[in-house]
Amino acid sequence: MTIIDAHSHLWLRQEAVVDGQPIRALPGGRALFFGEERQMLPPFLIDGCNSAEVFLSNMDYAQVGAAVVVQEIIDGNQDAYLQEVQAAYPERFLCCAMLDIDRGGLTVPDGWRAAAIPGHRMRRALDSPEMMAAFKELERRGIILSMCLADDARQIAQFATVIRECPQLKVAIGHFGLARSEHWLEQVRLARAENVRIESGGITWLYNDEFYPFPSAVRAIRWAADEVGMDKLMWGSDYPRTITAITYRMSCDFILKSPELSPEDKAAFLGGNARSFYGFRDLPELPYIKNMSE
Repeated sequence: MTIIDAHSHLWLRQEAVVDGQPIRALPGGRALFFGEERQMLPPFLIDGCNSAEVFLSNMDYAQVGAAVVVQEIIDGNQDAYLQEVQAAYPERFLCCAMLDIDRGGLTVPDGWRAAAIPGHRMRRALDSPEMMAAFKELERRGIILSMCLADDARQIAQFATVIRECPQLKVAIGHFGLARSEHWLEQVRLARAENVRIESGGITWLYNDEFYPFPSAVRAIRWAADEVGMDKLMWGSDYPRTITAITYRMSCDFILKSPELSPEDKAAFLGGNARSFYGFRDLPELPYIKNMSE
């Protein structure tokens, strides 16, 4: 089975200021995050560097062939590093440029195939004239958009306008529509449009209180498939933040081992849909390596 991660993060060093508050790396994988210490990375990443090479080791171990690397304002702009990653590992990664709209970043430089907008952290309306111009430019250039939305109905309605006005803009909506929030199925239903997909980055975080094997998360995947079809859904891990609680393999293993999904649904959700949507080719064959504990 081909497995592709549709939502991950990389950074050389996490350093940003959001709403006037600094976010920066601390020793032991921790970070100063909105005034408190949080375990941002697994504690063995002691230098705060979340590198492509460490991620590739996790991917090979979990038999994940490729990954989409998105960006978040809380990590700081990683465009320069991700350009290096894309050049070094073109078959394994599709890296997104950062569109930090609130800071005037309305265009994507040449050379990028995808862009990320953390819409849930934005202040301006998604259907404002300047935003519509930015979305139409992405559509014209054929740039794939990774988009995260807030959990309120207003932003969902605004983005529905964007989808209607940009019918050729390929969009992947992240965080599985913020499953467990009041309006999450409204986000999912945006994928009824031909050009829109939903990816599950962070779903294990959303159901962290339940923990592995996340049966409610599996049910949420089935409910979403009832709304838009399994062909519109893609797996994402939200690496590395989610693997402070679970291993990277566990973030897809709960799908592989679930009796609630058919083999065909697992193959589509875990990689087949992402492969066709993002255009991945020439993925490596990754054999299973037996653990010392087995």
